Amino acid sequence: MTRQKIYLGSDHAGFELKKKIKSWLKKKKIAFQDLGNLVFDPNDDYPDFAAKVARKAVAAKSFGVLLCGSAEGMCIAANKISGARAVAPCSLIAAKRAREHNNANILCLAGGKTLEPMPGLSFTQATKLLDTFLCVSFSKEERHMRRLNKIKKLERGT
Repeated sequence: MTRQKIYLGSDHAGFELKKKIKSWLKKKKIAFQDLGNLVFDPNDDYPDFAAKVARKAVAAKSFGVLLCGSAEGMCIAANKISGARAVAPCSLIAAKRAREHNNANILCLAGGKTLEPMPGLSFTQATKLLDTFLCVSFSKEERHMRRLNKIKKLERGT
């Protein structure tokens, strides 16, 4: 399990699940910083928190966890930040491969609390994904390094 600080962010749709994850992280004695939203605001916008978390995780060479209704909006926004490799895995094996093969540094989770009915992850599902994500290391295999270098070139527009 990682000993790096984890950076958290959520909009209103992920706010409740984020509170539960914070308690889980405390019990596991994993350091974290909540970059917002710090209060429930039904009018907040997920890109604001995705950018904060992605910038901090990249700069600190650590991990981010983002929560919104579907996880997809946070994932799209976070991936606009150079060096962010945000994923929204649909299974434990996908979370594992995202770390092993892609050196993903930001986990996006579906909180599911929106104005429209949308199934989010249960607390148990979310913590299993997070535990898997935090416990798996990047393989550093040549083929994965080669592919990540190609992604870096894309970030630079080359």
